[in-house]
Amino acid sequence: MYKFKKTKSFLYALIISVLTLCCQKALAQDDSFVPCQVMPMLMTNHQADMGDLVRYYSPSNAYRWGRISDSGGSQERRDRIIVLNEKYLAELDKINFSELPQECKVDYILFKRDLKHEINEAKKHAKIYTEVKSWFPFSENIYQYLKRRRRGYQLDAKEVAKNWNASAKQIDSLLPLLKEEQSLDKDQVQEAVLVIEDLKNSAANVFSFYNNYDPMFTWWVPTTYKALDSSLATFKTTFEAKLENKRPVDKSGIIGYPVGRNELVKQLEYEMIPYTPEELIEIANKEFAWCDAALLKAAEEMGFGKDWKAAQEKVKNAYVAPGLQPEAMLKLYNESIAFLKEKDLISVPPLAEETWGMQMMSPERQLVNPFFTGGTNITISYPTSGMTYEQKMMSMRGNNPHFSKATVHHELIAGHNLEGFMNNRYRTYRNYRTPFWTEGWSLYWELLLWDEGFPSGPEDRIGMLFWHMHRCARIIFSLNYHLGKWTPQQCIDFLIDRVGFEPANAEGEVRRSFIGSYPPLYQLAYLTGGRQFYALREELVKTGKMTNKEFHDKIMRLNSMPIEMIRAILTDQELKENFKTSWQFYDSID
Repeated sequence: MYKFKKTKSFLYALIISVLTLCCQKALAQDDSFVPCQVMPMLMTNHQADMGDLVRYYSPSNAYRWGRISDSGGSQERRDRIIVLNEKYLAELDKINFSELPQECKVDYILFKRDLKHEINEAKKHAKIYTEVKSWFPFSENIYQYLKRRRRGYQLDAKEVAKNWNASAKQIDSLLPLLKEEQSLDKDQVQEAVLVIEDLKNSAANVFSFYNNYDPMFTWWVPTTYKALDSSLATFKTTFEAKLENKRPVDKSGIIGYPVGRNELVKQLEYEMIPYTPEELIEIANKEFAWCDAALLKAAEEMGFGKDWKAAQEKVKNAYVAPGLQPEAMLKLYNESIAFLKEKDLISVPPLAEETWGMQMMSPERQLVNPFFTGGTNITISYPTSGMTYEQKMMSMRGNNPHFSKATVHHELIAGHNLEGFMNNRYRTYRNYRTPFWTEGWSLYWELLLWDEGFPSGPEDRIGMLFWHMHRCARIIFSLNYHLGKWTPQQCIDFLIDRVGFEPANAEGEVRRSFIGSYPPLYQLAYLTGGRQFYALREELVKTGKMTNKEFHDKIMRLNSMPIEMIRAILTDQELKENFKTSWQFYDSID
């Protein structure tokens, strides 16, 4: 029996050893392999901790570009998040950076960058809050009950009604003073609006918890809650009116917030883009000149000489009849996916092909998204029955098949749809959401497919050039606007005259850029990020170090991050803990 046990143990040990060696070999070849444990664990735990804090200390969750964060409102919540982030910075300081594998060095650099950024942003908001705090002497009358409500303590309903009634009257007495106040700047007004929104949500959270469940609360509080909520709404509107007076308005009616050069430079540094706004505008103008030359060539092939606008008009008028746009988009998708496979450019998971969907864009969304968008679904922009004749024609012409051929792959595969599919499966602990990766990757495929001969004739090339010029224009008009040099109407006119936009589509594009939820660098991230990927391919694929498929598949399994950090991983670049952006990626582009 003893001999049998010994033999059995030996066999078990041998089997485990073989399996371990096989697993190690498989992991070495598997791009889903996590290169170290310490960084993924820290990052995963931080995301979970942050989610719990925001959930607990806020009446509603706050998300910003895929990262849970706090941008204003409750100082209690903000202080708690600062403590959390400082704790994780201390954890990072315990790690020996030099001993980390390359990927984990990248995670260390980026995670530390984000923690410091979020602490600095929170402290900036805290400073602004102290400047406007005197307008909210009643805030504790709301927050004290939110704190008790979290643990379900029974409230003194009569006291709540008394305090909320007094708070509503106090707000009403502050309104005349606020209307006369002239010293509040943009940041202070925006912070005040965030505070009011948080107070409204907090009062609503308390009310919805106790009302109809606590009989005394239900008897005392509803009328005073309604008055408080109304007073807060008026307070918010009054603050917002002061903000409207501080924003420049032109005949377009589009009102935004130019952030200024200093903020642009700060955000470019954060995104690891080592160029100034002025340099990016100059580069975009040079790339625009290349588009101009290619556009004239296509116009000549179509028999229009140098009249590119006439050639573009013919392309625009190739729109499909009402009801046929979804099938036209499916046809373009089939063409693009077949091209990707024929050229063996990237691995396409069968499930990704199987599960992408379609939606039609609402008329309301088309006001700010004149073209289709993508991701899990492609959302098709096309006229609805209630639009005017002019609106219908501009939408059909602006979404003609030749224009759309340039971007179906941008929205689906190998663009946004594949991005999301792969990000949900590989390196899921990474949360470095950046438009330079998200939009840059999708735009890169437009550049690559042009080089690979995807457009089948001059009409298709004019369609692809429309979008290439569009992305050049986005850099030029968005930066000039935020530098305070252009008005929204100048941006609209630029798109119409220089790119060939339909007027309504140009207005929608500019409105989308400046009054939506997009950060100031978002519009320039398309072509800038695309050029980063393009330059990296020149460095690794054109030199024979990787095949197209190897290059693209590796990137898709690294998840979203600043592209300079992808380069650091793929080229095994020496990294230091105090890394600063330096990659002049435009130098390698002809």
